[in-house]
Amino acid sequence: MATFLYKLGRLAFRRRHFVALIWVALLTLAGVGAASAPTAASSSFSIPGTEAQKAFDLLEERAPEASADGASAKVVFKAPDGEKITDPANEAEIEKTVAALKSGSDEVARADSPFKTKTVSKDGSTAYASVSYKVTSMELTDESRDALEKTTDEARESGLTVEVGGDALQAMPETGATEIIGIAVAAVVLVITFGSLIAAGLPLLTALIGVGIGVSTITALASALDLGTTTSTLAMMIGLAVGIDYALFIVSRYRGELADGRDREEAAGRAVGTAGSAVVFAGLTVVIALVGLAVVNIPMLTKMGFAAAGTVVIAVLIALTLIPALLGYAGKKVKPTGEKSKVLGGGRKKAEAAADAVPKDNLGTRWARFVVRRPLTVLLVGVIGLGAAALPVSSLELGLPDDGSQPTSTTQRKAYDLVSDGFGPGFNGPLMTVADLKGSDDPKAAAGEITKTISGLDDVLSVAPPMINKAGDTAIISVVPSSKPSGIETENLVHAIRDAGGEIKSDTGASVMVTGTTAMNIDVSEKLNDALLPYLALVVGLAFLLLIVVFRSILVPLKAALGFLLSVLAALGAVVAVFQWGWLGSLFGVEQTGPIMSMMPIFMVGVVFGLAMDYEVFLVTRMREAYVHGERPGQAIVTGFRHGARVVSAAAVIMMAVFAGFIGSSEQMVKMIGFGLAIAVFFDAFIVRMALVPAVLALLGRKAWWLPRWLDRALPNVDVEGEGLRDLDASGRPGAGEERELSRV
Repeated sequence: MATFLYKLGRLAFRRRHFVALIWVALLTLAGVGAASAPTAASSSFSIPGTEAQKAFDLLEERAPEASADGASAKVVFKAPDGEKITDPANEAEIEKTVAALKSGSDEVARADSPFKTKTVSKDGSTAYASVSYKVTSMELTDESRDALEKTTDEARESGLTVEVGGDALQAMPETGATEIIGIAVAAVVLVITFGSLIAAGLPLLTALIGVGIGVSTITALASALDLGTTTSTLAMMIGLAVGIDYALFIVSRYRGELADGRDREEAAGRAVGTAGSAVVFAGLTVVIALVGLAVVNIPMLTKMGFAAAGTVVIAVLIALTLIPALLGYAGKKVKPTGEKSKVLGGGRKKAEAAADAVPKDNLGTRWARFVVRRPLTVLLVGVIGLGAAALPVSSLELGLPDDGSQPTSTTQRKAYDLVSDGFGPGFNGPLMTVADLKGSDDPKAAAGEITKTISGLDDVLSVAPPMINKAGDTAIISVVPSSKPSGIETENLVHAIRDAGGEIKSDTGASVMVTGTTAMNIDVSEKLNDALLPYLALVVGLAFLLLIVVFRSILVPLKAALGFLLSVLAALGAVVAVFQWGWLGSLFGVEQTGPIMSMMPIFMVGVVFGLAMDYEVFLVTRMREAYVHGERPGQAIVTGFRHGARVVSAAAVIMMAVFAGFIGSSEQMVKMIGFGLAIAVFFDAFIVRMALVPAVLALLGRKAWWLPRWLDRALPNVDVEGEGLRDLDASGRPGAGEERELSRV
């Protein structure tokens, strides 16, 4: 592989105009496709195989008029102090508002007056009107949302407090200025690392091109493939991080080859042949982790994984081709390692330059020597520290965000609080019980029996009379729990209703299913929990096999996997401490603590594992390279750190900055993902890869690189260390036959 990539790098360097033209054409094509593509009409959220989904499907078939999966709004009214909602003036204003809600949009299926549905609080201070739409929240037009907002604004002019909950006003998440700050931090780190504005600009430029192609392609395909907005956000997040990192690895190796005295074309070829090999396998581990999300069998998560994986593939291809092409354009403006541009202090006196030419131990070298001398101490301190950070995981509570987790300044959160105060927290998440009455001899009596049975269960506040469809074979029964939608008591109630379904079926012949947003959230959480171990086994297993091929070792991949588990558990512990316990919550803009998003553990396992292997492959490959070339195990560790620690540290800081930029998002899910990934990269790069990895390798010595002979013979030789490049002739160029082969690549 190293020889092939070497030839590819030299070809891209020489044919830079052709390579650049191809990538510009791809970016233009993707941009035109995104601009001309129809707006994504919907982003369906389905969880095949769950009871909640089966109930939705049944209602869509038998009672489409119910618009079970349509958008909804809960318009909450609160009377001024000293007044009641039932006062004639207030009642007239509410009835007027409900009539305006009905006529405000053709997409409104129904709008019920609180006086008709009796949704007025006992003290008469609060009431709410339920509005149902014919389409989902993602299909709802801006005109319908504007009509809803206009109607409620007019109602506020009467003196009533009016707030709107539900998903009808669901807005696009805003990331704010912190995302730009993340990219700015990345730029500063690159300038410090390379000592050159041109060299620092290359990774940023290529990463933005890669993300531009990836996100534009997702936008172009969004309507056809039913892709949600979170899909492009994830692709942007991952694409920026790995795009900058992969380019950083290759540019850094290129500068090192220049420092060894090679000409620029040769340096570009060797940089792609060595660092490029590490980039290919690091990218493969990320792709495996992201594509593996399909195991969960939640279509939305699968699409997110595939879209982000596609962006990673683009980042790898750009690093292997566009980077050497741009290095050709940059020429002498990209300096060898140790030299800076004139702007950043490169115009020093010759005597100073000569003094600086004397090799000095950098911080990475000194740290590696310290670890090699005291490996057991470093290992124990690192493991104990990560273990302490992981302790909060023991109290992890999973759920999906609702309006109660919205910022307190939003109308959704204000409506949620008004309903909780006026009626009880359970009214924010009523359960939709669906009864299939086809198997019953007396459907109406069966529906009544179901209502009576549910009313007798614990934590049930109220049960509405059954609503039976026109055919008389399906009933909808609304159940209001006593506890909040994300509470454990509500989850227990859902299971209690489902457990009672067996007895109900034997007595009446009717089948009972529980659905609605609350039940759907519970089913998603359980499905994700059940899929976590199989997903972990699949992803870690495949990557373990891949790393055996890369490092030709059993213990090094095993150590990599165990270190990853430590870092991801510590990161989850930090997420629990901040978002569930509220520690330092104000610092990160967490206005409301609550359960951790149910997809967070499996999502972090997938993304963090792939990113962690980036550092593992790049850092340990340099150690393996030194060991293969004859150095002792301890010295190989020091050599690997001398060449790789600075680059890996810079890459980690950049990735942390990019992820941390998403903490400023208005969307709790994006905020939590940004924080979790940023802290996970910190733990994995600076504690696991920089401390635990060299400590374990120092303790293992030559055993670290042990591989059974039969397995050594069976494995393909992918030559990540660039051993094949040593066969080049003394001039550092391939022989005549290789030149002919190069011209055909």
